[in-house]
This record gives sequence, C-alpha cells and structure tokens, in this order.
Amino acid sequence: MKKMLTTLAFAALMVSGCFVRARGPDAYVATPPPAPRVEVYGTAPGPDYFWIGGHYYWSGGTYAWRNGYWEHRRPGRAYVPGYWERGPRGHVWVEGRWR
Repeated sequence: MKKMLTTLAFAALMVSGCFVRARGPDAYVATPPPAPRVEVYGTAPGPDYFWIGGHYYWSGGTYAWRNGYWEHRRPGRAYVPGYWERGPRGHVWVEGRWR
C-alpha cells in the first residue's frame, strides 16, 4: 500500500510538471514559463524609484503572474532582475537581488 501511494504521488508530480528539491524552497518545473506579460506602469512615484517588472511563478501546478512594482533605489547598488533558469532538472526561478 505504501509503495502504491508513493508511486501515485510521484505520478501526480510528473503530470503537474513540478519537481521539488529535497531542501530549499526552489521548485523545478518541467515546462518553461509563458512569455512575460507587457506591463503598463505609468510614472514613478518619485525621482528615486525604478520599476521592477513582473514575472511568472509556479503555484498549485501552474504558472501564475506576479505584477511588477516600483522600488526605491539603493545608493551605490544595482538591481539584478530575477529570471527563469533552465537546468538538467527543469526550470527554476532565480530571485532578483541587489548587488
């Protein structure tokens, strides 16, 4: 019975296209994300703001869109946008960061 449940759980992950690491929050997804949406973001709320574009994230067996937002600039630092990276285990989201 336990082997059957394990097999069914694995099959469900295969069908959904999601492979989850044993450690850490990263989800590996078999299918690539859709093309990014075109966002209309208007005028910055102030001179020290810049736009961080939205992106797709993996949720409940499908891709969902997270809207972009205005971020306050950090003096002396640059923002590196997040991106989907393809690897041997599938696609994984690499979070944006300041450097």
